[in-house]
Amino acid sequence: MRLNAAATEALEARADVFPLGDLRFRALVSEADWERLPYAIRRRFSKRLAGGATAVYVGEITDIHMSKAGWLLAQAARLIGGPLPTTCDLRVPSIVTVTEDIATGGQIWTRLYARRNGFPQVIHSSKRFAGCTGLEEHVGGGIGMALTVHVTEHSLIFRSAGYFVQLGGWRIPLPAWATPGTISVTHEEQTDKSFFFRLEVIHPRFGLLIRQTALFRESES
Repeated sequence: MRLNAAATEALEARADVFPLGDLRFRALVSEADWERLPYAIRRRFSKRLAGGATAVYVGEITDIHMSKAGWLLAQAARLIGGPLPTTCDLRVPSIVTVTEDIATGGQIWTRLYARRNGFPQVIHSSKRFAGCTGLEEHVGGGIGMALTVHVTEHSLIFRSAGYFVQLGGWRIPLPAWATPGTISVTHEEQTDKSFFFRLEVIHPRFGLLIRQTALFRESES
C-alpha cells in the first residue's frame, strides 16, 4: 500500500512514532500492522540514512541448513554476485551495514559473513522503493525480485513476489521454472537491541533449499 500526500504529512507530524523520519517501509503495510510491530523494529526501519549515515549491525550465524540442491543453487548464484550463503559455517561473525543508494534513492544492504577458511563472503543488494509492490531487491547481473511485506507480532517479513532481469530500460519477467522458488527474509525481534535475521529459500518441487539464521545487535559505535 502507498500513502497519499496528506497521510504522509500526518505521519511525519507524529515525531514520537517516527523520530528519524523515513516512512517508506511504514508505507508498505497498514497502520494496524505497523503498530503491531515491536517499537525497536519500527525505529530500525524508520532510520533516515541520507547524508552519509550508516546503520551497522554485528552478530553471528546461529543456524544454517543447505540441501544438495541448495548448495548447487548458491554456487550457481556466484555468477550474479553470490547473493546466497555458500558455506555451512556456524558461530562465525557477521556484519550488516545499511546505507543510502545515491543512484536510486533506495538503500544498499551489505552483509559480511566470516568463513572458517578463506576470506569472508560479502553480499551486496539494493532495496528500491519501486515496482508493483512498492519494494524491490536488486542483485548482480540485472537480477531483481519484487517483495511483499508482512507483519507478525514480533517480526517483519519480506517475501519474493516475482523475479525479473533488468536490461537497460527493459524489464523481462522470469518464468517460475527459472527461479529458485520463494525467498523470504524475516526480521524477528529478541530484545530492544538484538534481532534474528532469517533467510529461507523454498522451492515448490525440492522444498527447503537454504535456511540461514543470524543473531544481530545494533552497533554502539
